[in-house]
Amino acid sequence: MSTEDDLSHVPLLELFREDAATQTRVLSDGLLALEHAPADATALEACMRAAHSLKGAARIIGLQNGVDIAHLMEECFVCAQRGELTLSASHIDALLHGIDLIARVGETNPAEAVTRADVDAFAMRLASSHAAPRVSSSAAAGTTTGSSKDDEEATMRAALALLGADAAALGGGSPRTASDAFPDAAKPAVEPEPQPASARERMTRDAGRMLRVRADNLDRLLSLAGESLVESRSLKPFAESMLRVKRTQREAARALDAFYEALAEHLDPQVLASLGDVRALLSNAQQLLAARIDELDRFDRRSANLAQQLYDEALQCRMRPFGDATHAYPRLVRDLARSLGKRVRFSIVGSATQVDRDILDMLDAPLGHLLRNALDHGVETPEERVAKGKPAEATLTLDARHSAGKLLISVGDDGAGVDLERLRAAVVRRQFTDEDTAARLSEQELLEFLLLPGFSMREHVTDVSGRGVGLDAVREMVTAVRGAVRIYNEPGHGVRFVLQLPLTLSVIRSLLVDVGGEAYAFPLAHVRRTLELPRDDIDMLEGQQHFPFEGRPVGLVTAHQLLGADAAEETRASVSVVVIGDEHETYGVAVDRFLGERMLVVQPLDARLGKVKDIAAGALMENGDVVLIVDIDDLLRSVDKLVRGGQLDRVRRAEGVAARQRKRVLVVEDSLTVRELERKLLEKRGYAVTVAVDGMDGWNALHGASFDLVVTDIDMPRMDGIELVTLIKRDALLKTMPVLIVSYKDRDEDRRRGLEAGADYYLAKGSFHDEALLDAVRDLIGEAHG
Repeated sequence: MSTEDDLSHVPLLELFREDAATQTRVLSDGLLALEHAPADATALEACMRAAHSLKGAARIIGLQNGVDIAHLMEECFVCAQRGELTLSASHIDALLHGIDLIARVGETNPAEAVTRADVDAFAMRLASSHAAPRVSSSAAAGTTTGSSKDDEEATMRAALALLGADAAALGGGSPRTASDAFPDAAKPAVEPEPQPASARERMTRDAGRMLRVRADNLDRLLSLAGESLVESRSLKPFAESMLRVKRTQREAARALDAFYEALAEHLDPQVLASLGDVRALLSNAQQLLAARIDELDRFDRRSANLAQQLYDEALQCRMRPFGDATHAYPRLVRDLARSLGKRVRFSIVGSATQVDRDILDMLDAPLGHLLRNALDHGVETPEERVAKGKPAEATLTLDARHSAGKLLISVGDDGAGVDLERLRAAVVRRQFTDEDTAARLSEQELLEFLLLPGFSMREHVTDVSGRGVGLDAVREMVTAVRGAVRIYNEPGHGVRFVLQLPLTLSVIRSLLVDVGGEAYAFPLAHVRRTLELPRDDIDMLEGQQHFPFEGRPVGLVTAHQLLGADAAEETRASVSVVVIGDEHETYGVAVDRFLGERMLVVQPLDARLGKVKDIAAGALMENGDVVLIVDIDDLLRSVDKLVRGGQLDRVRRAEGVAARQRKRVLVVEDSLTVRELERKLLEKRGYAVTVAVDGMDGWNALHGASFDLVVTDIDMPRMDGIELVTLIKRDALLKTMPVLIVSYKDRDEDRRRGLEAGADYYLAKGSFHDEALLDAVRDLIGEAHG
């Protein structure tokens, strides 16, 4: 369905509101620019065109109040363009009020709708802003005699006439257009007939065109792109299996060649001819297979590259310029500064910085709080600044940029900064701590109090601040997206708040762990530490297991109980523990083992599932396996509930661990005799042994259980030992596991092939004896009960 088809189903009023939002943004930006440069021709032109567009849009759907407001604004800009009017602060105030009215035009709620009285009041306010500077015009019109009331009415009438509006227009009629008021200026120059645009011109013109796309559609697109990326990577194992077929075919050809040469003198010509035909067919098959494998390899590379590009572009669709969220801030700063009697030059740096859509939506309230805080608490009045030797106009900057893989957003001013002694006194006055403790607090510790709920340095509540509900909202938002807040203070010269945020919520760096044979992901931003905890260090305290961490006891819980997984049958001498939480609430979560770190593409769970307990989302790993991403906050609540109920399962202590825990060895050998010999030798020494009949069977076994060592032969059907070693060393989860090759091939070149593939030890069967194998195993992984 085309965009035009989509728009045809959207009510006209909704389309007008979207158009009004765009045009009022242009008007707001233009008016704020004109306040500093009233004669800026570019800004005047942009404002006039925006007002004209609003008037036309309102007329199309029959919003007469909108037509009148936009017309009055348009006439004001035309007057300024002709030099008959110089825009002052009062003009800007009135016109900004007009923007607010335009935003309410078409509102269905009677309490919010714009009435004729609102339009009349706006016209009068706009006219009154002309009154003072145009007294001489009133005098020229013969209105200087009589009472002050007559002068005011005459001045108002003259101003209204200047705007092309009369009493009838304000009473509900149609205002005159710019062409009525200024016939010379309103007649546009005759423009040439527009020529059809070329395809290239149309593409250039439409390159920056914005389209409306539903957020859930983008999420599905990203999810499908991620799945496409995973599927594209499945071609490589298939291509590798085809290479094994090619090698098998080559060996068959060599065997046939040897057979042909050995029997060439003993067979009659007809048989030799038949064998020659078979050799030719096999050679052709080899060439055809080699060509197809080459094509498959090229297709694999193209497919993987295309899938990666598709995923990158889909991910980029979630990114928006930082400027999309900052349009309202210049107006907010300007209005609040005027209400506080302060002069501020506000600048936004990094408007083009790309920000994740979800993070951008969450930034509105926190940044608004920071800007209001800077204006109310940080920036001084012009008189105070001049007395301190500063420019009367303060500087307030909102900056966004990428740095070291993070999004940094800062709000800084050149005001008075934070008075640390006043802050210290406020901390005591608000009873956050006592005087002795407050006196020992460092500067950074003191500044942290600014972010606490209910804290304010104001002694009295005003309509701007004093309730202590501002900066805590900033900290809450930053914590929600796994970020941080930093405060940089320079007393007397200003303060800067810096928000350190992730670049995107779509991709997170996670710690993968194994719990009951399933993979789970802990977002690294919430992981304080990972450690292998000796079971002897686990103590009981008030009926709950604890372990020492950073000089204090920390509670220990099991991931099996929290996530509803089956408990592991075997226990090791140590426990893999993920430490989560903050300085106020910290727990250690015992898991089966660590699987490493991964960058995961977040896949939202199906909405029909509702909120899944302790799970935030899902993701796909490179091999296509699904991994669940843990909701740390939810997990902490679950732990707290189990602690209060006294229902926590316990991690087994160290008693009897050595007797139960044995190191596991996978023996991959196609010879039954050799396989059983190796198994009995290793089991007799105390190792737990699993056997596999060939390389493919061994590869499947590695994905079904964990092992400490692989002992493999080289010559095996389906997958030989060299291929198995290569796959193990390429796998991110298995590459650290040692591999021992035991083979009859004892030539130097065979040994070199094995070691180059990644084997840690090469043992020849020709010199094989019991102790040689056991010594090699001991060298690689130690004793069976380590």
